[in-house]
Amino acid sequence: MAEKKVNTRKTTNKEIKKTTDDKASRSKITSPTKESSVQIESLFQMSMAIVSSRYLEEILQLIVQMTAEMMNSKICSIMLLDDEKGELIIKATQALSAEYRSKPNIKVGQSISGLAVKQKEPIAVQDVTIDPLYKYPVLAKKEGLKSMLAVPMMIKDKVIGVVNSYTARKHNFSDEEIKLLQIVASKAAIAIENTRLVDQAAAMKEALEARKLIERAKGILMKKHKISEDHAFEIIQRQSMNTRQSTKEIAKAVIITSEIKL
Repeated sequence: MAEKKVNTRKTTNKEIKKTTDDKASRSKITSPTKESSVQIESLFQMSMAIVSSRYLEEILQLIVQMTAEMMNSKICSIMLLDDEKGELIIKATQALSAEYRSKPNIKVGQSISGLAVKQKEPIAVQDVTIDPLYKYPVLAKKEGLKSMLAVPMMIKDKVIGVVNSYTARKHNFSDEEIKLLQIVASKAAIAIENTRLVDQAAAMKEALEARKLIERAKGILMKKHKISEDHAFEIIQRQSMNTRQSTKEIAKAVIITSEIKL
């Protein structure tokens, strides 16, 4: 009966260290701590309280910084979609490189980020320096970028942007990592949409107030000069153009003047 051979090769200390380091690296990337999850949830809760787009850029900057830490990213960026131009524009990144920050806008459907937006699904690439779909391989080499994960930012079925995460070494993104970045993208999209809605509501309120003032001012001019409504509005518009002030400001001046009693 043939004797069964047993592999007696000893595992070296170097191999043990490499295995341990690999596990630690994967753990660092794919297992975000409970503390990180609480931090990012707190950040998004705070972002929901935004009452002006003036603070949106700061919130987005905090999001990319925190996401980069959780994902162990070399670079993390948020690009928002310009619907009219069909382009993605970098709005936030923790990258210090001026060249990366000033990278040209990307058309929907172009490069990895543009494809993620067009297909409305995450796209992962192992090596952006050689992938034919990636538009800026030279810049990627210069910045020391390797793997990339792009996740679209969605409000229901509408895409408003994309979150990008780059690594310094070749990396296979796990389901857990993709899910984490999807959560970030979803919450960031909600925060952005919330800000837009607040701005729209403020603009509507401003427009309504302006309309009320103009209507009141027209009434004053019509009564004082015995003119038509159209003529009164023409006077307000002409004065607005001559003084380079808004029609709302001119209407205010008309009302104030009418209230002055000598």
